[in-house]
Amino acid sequence: MTLPSESTMATLNETHDPALRSWVDAANAPGSDFPVQNLPFAVFRRRGTGESFRGGVAIGDQVLDLAAAARSGVFVGAAGAALEAAAGDKLNALMALGPASWSALRLALSRALRAGAPQETALRSCLVPQAQAEYDVPARIGDYTDFYTSVHHASNIGRLFRPDSPLTPNYKWVPIGYHGRSSSIVISGESFRRPMGQALPPGASEPVFGASRRLDIELELGIFIGSGNPRGEAIPMAEAESHVFGLCLLNDWSARDLQAWEYQPLGPFLAKNFATTVSPWVVTLEALAPYRVPFERPAGDPQPLPYLDSPANRGEGALDIQLQVELQTVGMRAAGLPGAAICRTSYRHAYWTIAQMVAHHTVNGCNLQPGDLFGSGTLSGPTEGEAAALIEMTQGGKKPIALPGGESRTWLEDGDTVTLRGWCEKAGATRIGFVTCAGTVAPAALS
Repeated sequence: MTLPSESTMATLNETHDPALRSWVDAANAPGSDFPVQNLPFAVFRRRGTGESFRGGVAIGDQVLDLAAAARSGVFVGAAGAALEAAAGDKLNALMALGPASWSALRLALSRALRAGAPQETALRSCLVPQAQAEYDVPARIGDYTDFYTSVHHASNIGRLFRPDSPLTPNYKWVPIGYHGRSSSIVISGESFRRPMGQALPPGASEPVFGASRRLDIELELGIFIGSGNPRGEAIPMAEAESHVFGLCLLNDWSARDLQAWEYQPLGPFLAKNFATTVSPWVVTLEALAPYRVPFERPAGDPQPLPYLDSPANRGEGALDIQLQVELQTVGMRAAGLPGAAICRTSYRHAYWTIAQMVAHHTVNGCNLQPGDLFGSGTLSGPTEGEAAALIEMTQGGKKPIALPGGESRTWLEDGDTVTLRGWCEKAGATRIGFVTCAGTVAPAALS
């Protein structure tokens, strides 16, 4: 096997072979998120214990405890060194090592977890059932930048406020982003309080203070940075993806009434900084290699400036990741009804790629660090059913969404749970998944 160089996108290798099977039986089940072809990373511990968090890899319905695996002594060389880095309470040390180390560890894990592997005896005792695990945010996140990469989302939002000119003049020329607050990023399964802030009621001349009445979701992907760059040195397009460790699901909750009042001239503040939810498992770019697709712009749109362009990005810079949003109310839970799917879309519709986000973020010399997080921006697709935020689905609150049991929603209510799902599948490749990213709205601290 040839490991990917520091300047190329991850390519297909033996770890992607759809014929591979694992000695962990659940990994071979049809529809599993975690076959041996995936091997995503998280930090976990046994639920209800005082154990330290440590790195883990998902395989079927189990977590391979990487601290225990390191103690087993079955991994040596570059893979062994990477395993030691992955065994801590956060994944930053592993992220810092770069793609050659990530790939060496992935290959060693793949071979050790395959059916018939001689390491099975040593590693069986390192498994923890996922049903017994709890998770933490995967990395110590120094900085969080949220982008705006879906032209469909930007057009739908802009049309609500600027019907004649929904897109700002710069949208098709520059990947737009803004800084968020990393301290309020929480792991899937946690609830958060409805945010408080100022809003300007319709027809009013003065704002009021109170709990947000227009609480929304944003279906996004989270992009974890791996090895960073020195301050003052840009990362070129040809090397951009070698600085990306992997992806997770991300819900960037938004208070639209607060946002409408505060966002000019510098963008949202309290409307966004109260909570962002991420899924626990980080799927590596290498695992996603079978699902690369060409990056294409509509005919007539401006092509990216040279610093945002490369042959590799045009040929395979986009990823076909299927995404879904489910909403479950208190009433639905009481009636035993599962969450209802309210959106289904794909990451392939994004107007800007991961490599372009990295290149643009650093072109002015900004230094990225291992564990930094990018949000992709709301990933709406081109059709009505692919709208990935309530503000789009309900046309600004004018068109309620019908839910099972006779309920409806324009904005989120207290007790609502929103669950994001993500997966990749196609003929000739093994399905892999991200599991879920869930959060529940709790009442405001003051009302």
